[in-house]
Amino acid sequence: MIGAILGDIIGSPYEGDRGNKSKDFPLFSGASTYTDDTVMTLAVGMAFLDVQSDASDDAILRSITDRMRQFGKMYPNAGYGGMFRKWLRDPDCQAYNSFGNGSAMRVSSVAWLYDDIDAVRHAAELSAIVTHNHPEGIKGAEATASAIFMARMGRSKAYIREYIEHEFGYSLDRTCDEIRPDYHHIVTCMGTVPEAITAFLEGESFEDVIRTAVSLGGDCDTLAAIAGSIAEGFYDVPAELKEECYERLPEPLLDTLKVFEEHIGRR
Repeated sequence: MIGAILGDIIGSPYEGDRGNKSKDFPLFSGASTYTDDTVMTLAVGMAFLDVQSDASDDAILRSITDRMRQFGKMYPNAGYGGMFRKWLRDPDCQAYNSFGNGSAMRVSSVAWLYDDIDAVRHAAELSAIVTHNHPEGIKGAEATASAIFMARMGRSKAYIREYIEHEFGYSLDRTCDEIRPDYHHIVTCMGTVPEAITAFLEGESFEDVIRTAVSLGGDCDTLAAIAGSIAEGFYDVPAELKEECYERLPEPLLDTLKVFEEHIGRR
């Protein structure tokens, strides 16, 4: 999960086309902070840790809903979209057929908690449908989680590209140089997940993946969160960036991250 969180923090000052569409920018500044991407990533991760390994889908969905609403109340000003904010506040509000990129930005934990691709994809679907039950919202979550899982299992970038294109129908044939000039602030799964995966495929290290994602512009904290979550599985995360991440999280979020890292045997 820390790859997603770092992508969010590093991309946050440049969200909404505030960057210069270059990979040459300060990795951290006083404006680098966590947003809703981080809050909901940690909420989903904790929700899956709360349930038993043989929990029913209904139990998992309840856990995800409860944790997301709990974390949302703890951090009400993290930058949520309008419909999601309504869902957080209203216990009677149901999934609202969203295909926004929120389902992909928060999914990374499931790729570390399950040990086969079918289980990862099913868990990703569950993490999406509490709010993002549109087929494209589900697809974005499944594609992201699948890429992370394959990366951490040692699959090559060529294998990951082929799997994502074949299984999800995303076109990954454009380069970042081709995407960058006309790319703008898009918050749909179909307008961000392929671009984030492309940034991962082109990046040459964890940091370079993040810089590449941010350089595309648009909703670049979420782009970098998605790309960073895949890059974590492929490259791991440099120790100095992990420490920077820890220092920028408030204690409750940091404690959640540490619980998750201890659970999967990483620190």
